[in-house]
Order: sequence, then structure tokens, then C-alpha cells
Amino acid sequence: MAAAGPHKGGKAVARRHAGEAASREDDGRAVVLCECFARDGLQHEPDFLPTDTKMALVDGFAEIGFARVEATSYSNPKVIPQFADATDMLRGLPRRPGVFYKATCANVRAVERAVADARAGFGANEISLLVSATESHSMKNLARSRADQWTNIREMATAAGGRFRLIGTISMAFGCPFEGYVNPGTVIDDVGRMRDAGVRHVTLGDTTGTATPVTTRALFRRMRAEYPDVVPIAHFHDTRGTGLANYVAALESGVRHFDCAFGGVGGHPAKVKYGGGHTGNVCTEDLVDLFENMGVKTGIDLDRLLSTVQACEDALGRTLLGRVSRSGLNPLRTATH
Repeated sequence: MAAAGPHKGGKAVARRHAGEAASREDDGRAVVLCECFARDGLQHEPDFLPTDTKMALVDGFAEIGFARVEATSYSNPKVIPQFADATDMLRGLPRRPGVFYKATCANVRAVERAVADARAGFGANEISLLVSATESHSMKNLARSRADQWTNIREMATAAGGRFRLIGTISMAFGCPFEGYVNPGTVIDDVGRMRDAGVRHVTLGDTTGTATPVTTRALFRRMRAEYPDVVPIAHFHDTRGTGLANYVAALESGVRHFDCAFGGVGGHPAKVKYGGGHTGNVCTEDLVDLFENMGVKTGIDLDRLLSTVQACEDALGRTLLGRVSRSGLNPLRTATH
């Protein structure tokens, strides 16, 4: 499939592409997966990946059917050097109709960079705004108190000026390595704050893999009951091997949007470590295989799923953590669906 060139024309075109992107999310797939390899995955990598390699991977993810792709981050390159090329990467990235390309923003300066790129005709059409559910993680990850970060969130939403679809992300929503238990009421209040700031898609992040199916069902059901006009997104890490079970629990709770990363890569930034052991994301190929075998249509091209895993492994120069990439897709899928 031939790729379309970068879109042109500033705010009006950003809005037009946001409208186009909705069509892929609504094309009959039962769930919407966001491929996070190129951002949440690569932030964990100590070695800089060439810009052309990142562009090829992101375009490949869109080509095989992802409706949302985390493309890059407008991070401070002194903190996360991996994304020092954010603008160059977005400038050269081909765009495919119906796809949201997301860039992560931690502060107003990051949003201003996103706006500048959008005005130049090549920016993202979706940005994420980050907050932590705990004070300790906020200071560790953002070098800012929760109160200060909430001020930041409101200023960032204003600075975005309606150019992007806004994704609110609440880290440590299910537990924190520094503070332990996180009050679900705090998380739900944070969802409301996001909504008040104009954010209508909110991600609950199980940042270090402390959630269980029981806590997952309870928190997402409460979120959907109290804020039915906010789209819930599940972002779980597989730190303790519970990621797939938690995603099934979220699905059963009415969640339709899920984050994942090929090979289960990612976690915390390479220079800002927290949590012990494996901290990577839920593995894309394993999640797609599971959902498809449950009869849950993902919209992903299964014939090209494993070759995409191989491209990710080639880019990083090592074997990744997925199980399906070693065993192959479940052979019973065509017999049962």
C-alpha cells in the first residue's frame, strides 16, 4: 500500500485528519489498539535508534492496521535522548488516512513544539498529557508536584488550541512502587479533572504491573459509571505476568481501547528508573492473538503480524519477549471463528 505524504495546512488540516482518523476506529473492529513500541517502548532503550528506522517502524504499524500509533515524544532530550529527533521524525513520517499519530507531552513547552510542527504541516494529530496518581512518582518522573502538574495540564490543554485529540494519561493508577496502595477515589477524581480540562479520552496506567483482574474491573467500571462521556483506555505493563488477564478483565468491563507494544518492550525512561524486574508493556502480538481467538476483532493484519515483530527485533538487535513470535499464531483460530 502506498503511503500518503505528510499532511499540510496547520490547524484546519489537523482537524480534518482527526476526522479521517475516526473512520479507522469505527471500521468494524471490536477494539482499538494503540501500538506504543516507538515511544513507550523506545524510551527504555539506552541507544539512540536512527530516525529513518523509527519512521519505517511507525509507518509499518499503521500499514498493518493500527488505528492509533504512538509515534514519538516531545521530551527534553537531556532526560530522554531517544526522542531528540521528534520534529525530524514527524516531518518525514508518511501519513495514512484513518490513523491517529500520537506524541507525548509532559509540559507546556512540549505542547508548543507540537503546535509549531502542526502549523508547519507535519505534526501529530493526537497528543497525550501526563499526570501521576501519586506525589512520589510525580516528583520522580516529572520533577513536579501533583498540584503543579495539574496546573500544567490545564495550561497544556489551552495551549493545544483544539488542534489535536487530547489523551489524558494517569500513571500509577493501580499502585505505586514508592507509596504502595493508591486510593481509587483519587484516580476517579483525576479522571474528572481531565474531563474538566477538555480531555475526553483518559488512560489508566498500571505502570509497574500491580493491577489484578479484580482491581481492573472495579476501577474501570467505576470510571465508566461516573464519567460515561469519557473514553477509557487501558495501559498495562506485564511486570508480574498479569497483563493479558487484566486486559480481558478491562474488556469485560466495557473498555474498547488498549495500549500495547511489540515484543513487550518499554517501561520507564532509561535515565529515570523505577520499579524492579521487567517493566515492559503488554506484548502486542500476544494480545492480538488472544483477542482474535476470543472472536474480538482487532483490525490488525494477522498475516503480517509476525514479520512486524521481526522488524522490531531487527531494529533493536535482540530477541524480544513475545510468546506468539516464538510459537506462532494459534492454529485453532480459523477452526473456531
